[in-house]
Formats: sequence, structure tokens, C-alpha cells
Amino acid sequence: MKDNGNKIKIAINGGIGYGAKLNSKQLMTISKYMNDDEELELTTFQQLYIEIPQDKKEAILEEFQRVGLACYPVGNFVKSLRTCNFCKGEEEEGMPVAKELNRRIAGKAVPFTIKAAYTGCPIGCGEPMLSDIGIMKIRDHYNLYVGGKAKGKDAEVGTLLMENLTPEELYETVEKIIDVYSEMGKKRETFHKFLKRIGRDQLMGNQ
Repeated sequence: MKDNGNKIKIAINGGIGYGAKLNSKQLMTISKYMNDDEELELTTFQQLYIEIPQDKKEAILEEFQRVGLACYPVGNFVKSLRTCNFCKGEEEEGMPVAKELNRRIAGKAVPFTIKAAYTGCPIGCGEPMLSDIGIMKIRDHYNLYVGGKAKGKDAEVGTLLMENLTPEELYETVEKIIDVYSEMGKKRETFHKFLKRIGRDQLMGNQ
């Protein structure tokens, strides 16, 4: 959570699911904590930023969670997993794996904001190739990409780091990558710059 005086900025969404969706109860709950002239910021990573009173933070977070809203800190943390629309169905496109991966990594403190994206097929609607960490489901296994950068004159597509991973191998590898970045990354060093500095071998612990 980002502290703005007597208010805290938090990120919220409807959880990991079929794209970015909110229901009427969630919208009504969010609107309770907004003035008429306030606007919600919708990020490219399927999150809404909202400011809430610091002294009521715990109660408001509980209320949000009761209506199915997921709450995340804002700042130098791993963002919640960006997903595609899962057009072929939950099991076929690996929704349980996406949910579990998000549970394990979202909100972890890192040197600079890190973006992870997941797509259930090679079409890549979740844009995993343009994210710091990208996962693409291929049949019953998962390919892992790193180093994507969506903006700037040095924008580039991520490169394949490992392929044909099982879900457990995927969780373990992504968590290890984030741990290495947390331990070795310089303050406010983007993951893209970090990867350029240390190289892929050191990222995986091959000194």
C-alpha cells in the first residue's frame, strides 16, 4: 500500500479469472469510498488504484474481500498476474495454475515493480512476451519467458528461458527468479536492466 498522507493507495481487481471483470456488488462497494469528483485509475495490468482512509484500512480491505475483490500493495512489488481471457475454458487453458502462481508471487517486495503475465495458448492475449516474466501454456506444460519490455526505445520481446515445465516446476522456477532479483537487484533497478546486468545463467543460479 502506498501512503498518501492520511490515505493509502491500494490496487484491487476481481481476482484472477476470465479477463478483467467486476460485478455490480463489487462496483457498489468500491463507489462507497469515492467522492463524486474522484476517478479510478485502471492500469494495464488489470488493476484499479483507489485511495482509502489509512485509519480504516483493515476494515475496508475486509469489506472488499467479502465481495470478492482481491487487494494488493502499490509500489515496488510483484504485480498480480495479468491473464488472457481464457477463451477455451478454465481447465483447458490452465486457470487453476494461473491462480496458484498469482497466490504465490503477487505482492512480494522487489527492488522495482515487476510485471508477470500468463496466457493459456500460443495466441498470447495476456502479452507474456512483453512482460518481465511471461508464461505460456503449451498443451499440458508451460513455457517461461523473461526480459520482455513493452515501452521505450529499447522495448523488446522476452526470450524463452525454460520450456515444457510442469505446474510445480513453473511455481518453483518463477519463485526462484523473484528471490534472486530481490536479493541481487539494486534499488529501483528494473528487472529488464537487472537481467541485462547479471545474465540468464546467473539468474538460474549457474555461477
